Formats: sequence, structure tokens, C-alpha cells
Amino acid sequence: MSRNWILGLVFALITALMWGLLPLAMKLILGRMDAATITWYRFSLSAAIALAWYGWHSGAALRRLLSNRHRGWALLAVFGLIGNYLLYISGLQFLNPGAAQIIVQFAPLLLVLASVLILGERLFRLQWLGLGLFPVGLLLFFHQRLSNQVATDSDYLVGLILMIGAAIVWTAYAIAQKQLLVSHHAKDILLLICVGGSLLLLPFASPAQVLALDTRELGMLVFCGLNTIVAYGCFGLAMSYWDASRVSAIIPLTPLFTLLFTWIGNHWFDAGIAAEPLDWLASAGALLVVVASACVTLAKAPKTAG
Repeated sequence: MSRNWILGLVFALITALMWGLLPLAMKLILGRMDAATITWYRFSLSAAIALAWYGWHSGAALRRLLSNRHRGWALLAVFGLIGNYLLYISGLQFLNPGAAQIIVQFAPLLLVLASVLILGERLFRLQWLGLGLFPVGLLLFFHQRLSNQVATDSDYLVGLILMIGAAIVWTAYAIAQKQLLVSHHAKDILLLICVGGSLLLLPFASPAQVLALDTRELGMLVFCGLNTIVAYGCFGLAMSYWDASRVSAIIPLTPLFTLLFTWIGNHWFDAGIAAEPLDWLASAGALLVVVASACVTLAKAPKTAG
């Protein structure tokens, strides 16, 4: 594909918007469906689209992914993303969407650290800066809870632990994906994960729960199912049209989109979505977390002579 920064920016923004809206949609149906069933629908709808779109000629690629040489990384990718989805939505039961998206920003930081420890990569100055700014941003964002200005119960703490677990498990998935991308296409890995997730979660899901949903809730469920394939598809297109470093600087805007859409939903549409209390200090903390995440993912090795 030819390079086109406008298309790259558009697709990167669509990816961030999709991921920013996802916890809001899931929060609206969590009271009507359990976490395993929602996650099963997410994988199953994405798998159906991927199979209809390109899966009919991916048999050989899937067999290569599951060969002895790649099977370990492939299974880690499948179970890693399944675990991430389940822990994320389980944590979302106890947290508001804004707090969930801020905490899950641990994921890119953990990926960088894991890449250093496991893959032998180097940390650069901008990444060190991001690692230093991140805890400061967290402290500012949650300062009202830390100072007991806002009551925090044990359920909220359980949600934080589950969300950190989601970030840790996502890191395992991302490391596996990085290893597989050396010799496999991203769309084939995504197809394997979606099909694997739908099959492995079926015994734990209750698909008939969908019959109890009203029209709006059904729309939210369909959106959750489409989110995986659309968001990752747009992310791949963004990387094709634009520099990876610039795309990586746009994706950390996701939590800000979640906070913005939560505010719009509550103030304009009376959605009644639980929101983290935000004063100017907490808002500055959210922005600092985004900047820290961008620093970690944006950093590139300095050019050397020759």
C-alpha cells in the first residue's frame, strides 16, 4: 500500500475510538449477561466475520501456526487474549469505564519491560521518561481515592487487581504475537485467536441470554462483537498507510476518548454510566498517563552514522 498520512491518521483514530467506546458498551450489558457469555459472543462474531472475509483460504496458514515449531507461541497468543478479555470484563464489573482504561495502560509498559527481559531489546531515553511519568499520572488520577476524599470499597480494589491482571496477561499475548509475526500474517493470527476463543469458551457461555436483551442492549452486544475485528483491522491499515511510531502515538488517546464519551453520555443522554470523579488534578493525571504511554510506545532507536 502507498503511504498516506491522512488515511493512517483516520484509521488510527477509528481504532482508538473503537477501543474507547468498548468498555461503555460492555458496561451497559454486563447486568444482563455474564462475562463469559459476552466474551464468547465477542470472539464468535469476530470469527464469523473473519471466516467469511478471508478465512476460507487460510487453512494452510492455520496449520503452519499450529505446527510443532510455532504451536507454543500460538497457544500462548490464544490463551493470552482470552485471559485478557475475561479479566478485563470481570474487572469492569467493579470499576467505571474511565478507571478501567487508565489502569489497563499498564499493558504497553509491561510489554516494553518484557521485551527487554525476554527478547533482549533496549530501553531508550523517551521510554525511561514514560516509565517515570506513568506512576505519577496514576497517583494524580486516583488522588481523591488515595486521600479518602472519595470512598473506595473492597469491590473497587478487586476490580483494580483484575484489571492489572488483564494487562499482565495481554503482555504475554503481545510477546507471543511478536514472535509469530516474524513468519505469519497478523490476520491469520487473529483468525486463529477468534476461532479458538469461540470454541474454548463455548462450554462456559450461555448463548440463550441474548434473548433477554432489548434492542439497545442487543446493539451494544453486536458492537462488542464487531469491535475486535474492526479495531484490529483499522489498526493494521493505519500501520500500512502511516509510520508505526506515529500510529503508536495516537492509540494511547483511548482512555481520554472513554472519559469524554462517558461525560457526553451522562450529560447529554442521561446514560447513567458510573464515572470516576474528576477535578483538575485527576484530569491532569489522566493526560499524564496518556503521555507516558505514548512515550513508551513512540520511542525509536536513535539513528547512527553509516
